[in-house]
Amino acid sequence: MKTYRIALIPGDGIGNEVIPESLRVLDKVAASSGFKLEYQTFDYSCEQFEKTGKMAPDGWLDELRDFDNIFLGAVGRPDVPDHVSLWGLLIPIRRAFEQYVNLRPVKLLKGVSSPLKGIEAGDIDFLIVRENNEGEYSEIGGRLYEGSEHETVVQQSVFTRRGVDRVMRYAFEQAQTRRKHVTSATKSNGIIHSMPFWDERFKVISSDYADTTTDQFHIDILCAHFVQHPDWFDVVVASNLFGDILSDLGPAVVGGMGIAPGGNINPEGTFPSMFEPVHGSAPDIAGQGIANPIACFWTASMMLEHLNEPEAAKVLLDAVEAVTEEGTTLTKDLGGSASTKEVTDAVLAKIS
Repeated sequence: MKTYRIALIPGDGIGNEVIPESLRVLDKVAASSGFKLEYQTFDYSCEQFEKTGKMAPDGWLDELRDFDNIFLGAVGRPDVPDHVSLWGLLIPIRRAFEQYVNLRPVKLLKGVSSPLKGIEAGDIDFLIVRENNEGEYSEIGGRLYEGSEHETVVQQSVFTRRGVDRVMRYAFEQAQTRRKHVTSATKSNGIIHSMPFWDERFKVISSDYADTTTDQFHIDILCAHFVQHPDWFDVVVASNLFGDILSDLGPAVVGGMGIAPGGNINPEGTFPSMFEPVHGSAPDIAGQGIANPIACFWTASMMLEHLNEPEAAKVLLDAVEAVTEEGTTLTKDLGGSASTKEVTDAVLAKIS
C-alpha cells in the first residue's frame, strides 16, 4: 500500500482544532481509496516563540525536508508581532523549499451564499496563482535616522526573470486544464520599473500558449472586477503582494475565509509543498470549538491532488459540497450553528 509521509504543523489558535478534524477526514478518504497517510507533528508556533524566542528550533527546516508534504493549520497570536511569526516560520518554508506558487482556488460551493446579488453555485470558479518567493516581499531595505524627524524607511521589491517567468508559466499550464484564459494583475501605470517588466514577461510567456486568451488589469480596477464581474475569471496570475490581496478578496465573494483553501507549491517536486487554509489562527474564536473546518478540508483535498491522488481529492471535496448543499450542518460564519466536530461528522458521513 502506498504511504505518504505528512509533516503536521497545527500552529496556533484554531489550527489546533481544524487540523485534528481534517485528519479524521483524510484517514477515511485514504482508507477508502487504498493508500495510507503517515503523520509526524511538529510544535512550531507562537507558543514556542514565547518559550524560546524562536518559532522553531535550530535545524527545523532539515526536519521537514524529506516529507512528501507539509500540512499547516495556522500561525499567529495577538501578543506576537505578525512579522515575527511570518518571517520566523512561513516565509522560510516557502523559500527554502522553493514553493514559488501560492495557489488559491476561488469557487462558490453549492449551498453557500455569496454576498453578491444574483450569484449562484457555478457562477464563480477561478484560481489565483500568486508568486510566492520574491516580488514585494523581500528582506532588502532598512531604516535610517530612526526616531528622528529625518527617519527614512526603504523597502525594495525584487522581480527576477526566472521568478516571474516560472509563476506565469505555471498559471498558463493550469489554464490548459480549465477554460484556457489567464488574467494578469499589474500596476504599470504607477510602478515604473517592476510592473512594466511584469507586463513584458506576461506577453512573452503568453506567446507560447496560442490557444489561451489573456487580459490584464491594474490591481485597483481588478479588485472592482472581482466584485462586479467574478464570472470573468479563470486563472489570475499576480505578484506576491497583489496576489496576497486578491487571495482574501476572492474568498470574500464566495462565502468568506472559513472556506478558503491554499497551497504553497513546489511544482517540480524537488521539495515538499505546504498546504494551509487561508483563514489564519482566528484568536477571537479559538478554543470554542466553532471554527469552520471546511477551509482545512478543501486544503487537504488540494494536498491529495498534489500527491497524485485525484480521485481521493474529489471524494473529499464532493463530500464537503454535499454537506454545504444540504445546509443543515454549517458553522456560524455560513449561517448555521454547528460545531467544528459536527461539521466533520457530517462530512465523514458523506464518504463511503
